[in-house]
Amino acid sequence: MIWGTIFLWIVGLIILYVVIFAAVKDAINKSEVGQIIIKKYGVKEEIVSISDEEIEKELDDDERR
Repeated sequence: MIWGTIFLWIVGLIILYVVIFAAVKDAINKSEVGQIIIKKYGVKEEIVSISDEEIEKELDDDERR
């Protein structure tokens, strides 16, 4: 009985988190400040990951100069 109650609380909190996250993200994107930032800086679509080898190669090239 107690485990069911705990489980329902956890599920409810996760659903609440998702709803609030979506609402805040949507509100920021539709706000005037959000629109100005999007027009000025654009939207970052994805984060490019760089491997350790690429970083080391770039550092080695900088040291050689």
